Amino acid sequence: MDRADSASGSTADRLLPPGDFGVALAALRAHRGWSVRETARRVHVSEGQICNLESGTRNPTPAVAAACDAAFDADGQLVERARAGRRDTRAVEVVEAGPLVVGYERILQELKDVGRVGGPSFVLASMKSITRFLTDAGPNAEGERGANIWLLASRFAEYTGWMAQESGNSAEALNWTARAVRWGARGGDETVAAYALVRKACIAQHRGDAAAAVSFAGQAAEHPAATPEIRAHADRRAAQAYAHLGDSAACWEVLKRFRDHAAEAAGERAPYWGPRIENANLRLIEASCMLSLRRFGPAADLFAAEQHPDAPGDSNSRARFAVRRATALAGAGRIDEACLIAEAALPVIRRIDSATVRADLGRFVAQADTGRSGPGRRALLAESAALATG
Repeated sequence: MDRADSASGSTADRLLPPGDFGVALAALRAHRGWSVRETARRVHVSEGQICNLESGTRNPTPAVAAACDAAFDADGQLVERARAGRRDTRAVEVVEAGPLVVGYERILQELKDVGRVGGPSFVLASMKSITRFLTDAGPNAEGERGANIWLLASRFAEYTGWMAQESGNSAEALNWTARAVRWGARGGDETVAAYALVRKACIAQHRGDAAAAVSFAGQAAEHPAATPEIRAHADRRAAQAYAHLGDSAACWEVLKRFRDHAAEAAGERAPYWGPRIENANLRLIEASCMLSLRRFGPAADLFAAEQHPDAPGDSNSRARFAVRRATALAGAGRIDEACLIAEAALPVIRRIDSATVRADLGRFVAQADTGRSGPGRRALLAESAALATG
């Protein structure tokens, strides 16, 4: 059962947030948890047309607007938005700024929930559409209410950058991160500039440039606007980068700082930037570092201890750490066990289509391909290699 089937009540039971037809469509898609493909199937148009409608590059015909309205059970609200054309952002008066921020904060959380389960293809179009509306509305609200709109636009941009990275586009990820910094500053929050350095460290790490990742993480930790939460994120990236460089001593030293900063951050208000550090599993971080340091046996044991069926986590995280466990097992010579775990994760990896998980899968293939595989193992490795390269 998808989220659409489990959602209670029709769209007419709640007021759509401000915005034109494309913004409203994006908000509804986020609430239902539908991909662009699923929405296009239900509306009987192409995926490209859904993206164009959400981005505002194309206006809906009356027939398409009616089909969208019916698909989302919108009780005429989408048809009304289509008739109005693109909303004049000057109509977003200062008095509306509070409800606007509250509404889109809820939608941002919904989009993050969808992204964790479905991957970047489910949410990127929606994120860009809503960000466009917020940056149009920001200049028309003044004082604190205007600042709150810019801060929200910054949060949308930061997550859009993360989803762009997960789709495999590092350049677009950096571009959205830079926008997040600019818009955060307009909202009066300089901490996003510190967190942006963490994001740059993450992007460098996934490009394979561990030295750059160490440098960016160090800059983030030393940034004057960095909070304990941001410093903990920076330490995590630095530890993993040092492990990739084979520097065990530096890796464990930074992990000690990670513990200190994570403890200091405990009880802080929910952060604007990045996931809550208190939800990070230190033992899985340590296992990932052991894997990079080629301590395969201890890494496999630690992954196994933390990956019991009742362990919390979204499907993306579970697939990622399952593949890392399989890689550690392969490195320890337990190839058959490794292949069973990797094979079980392939359907989720295929559905989510995360560049991060695909990179991990590529490392599994390299470690498990001993050249002495039977037909079944060769088929699995070939399938995994094809999926890893996208």
